[in-house]
Amino acid sequence: MEKFTTLTGVAAPMPIINIDTDMIIPKQFLKTIKRTGLGASLFYEMRFNDDGSENEDFVLNKPAYRNAKILVAGDNFGCGSSREHAPWALKDFGITCVISTSFADIFYNNCFKNGILPIIVSPDDLDKLLDDASRGANATLTVDLEKQEVRGPDGGKIEFEIDAFRKHCLLNGLDDIGLTLEKSEKITGFEGQMTEDRPWV
Repeated sequence: MEKFTTLTGVAAPMPIINIDTDMIIPKQFLKTIKRTGLGASLFYEMRFNDDGSENEDFVLNKPAYRNAKILVAGDNFGCGSSREHAPWALKDFGITCVISTSFADIFYNNCFKNGILPIIVSPDDLDKLLDDASRGANATLTVDLEKQEVRGPDGGKIEFEIDAFRKHCLLNGLDDIGLTLEKSEKITGFEGQMTEDRPWV
């Protein structure tokens, strides 16, 4: 997993509450277990019309936001089913940070396991960030995980809280497998000792 330290990029405003995982990645795209290629179907039913053409009114289809790296969204983001494809699709599209006033628990946990930083802010701070994000190509935010702050284009700063263990994992690019591999010497030593003590196993 890639390390998450500091991210500077365009922030796309999506002030919609209760964006569920089926809106993020509809069920018909869940046939794969690959983490790549899902970005093309992110927010599919909002991004595309019935004939397959792009919905020009959808924020991520607008020229200024096509390369957005940050999503500023309404309350209760990621609710609904527990599909891990949702953070996979966001990451594959290029979004590695989502800011909201609250997240569904399973989606929130899945983000950390996939190198995405979900940031919880107050409603007032979200309004400020949505205002920043509404500036189109000038909607550039900087997310500093080490300092736990989001800096706006005008120099404004918003601080956020994050669990220390999750912060450590993101800063060091550690998913569940990476955490296990950190203990590889102890695991190897234990297995060697077990072989000596119980050669019949």
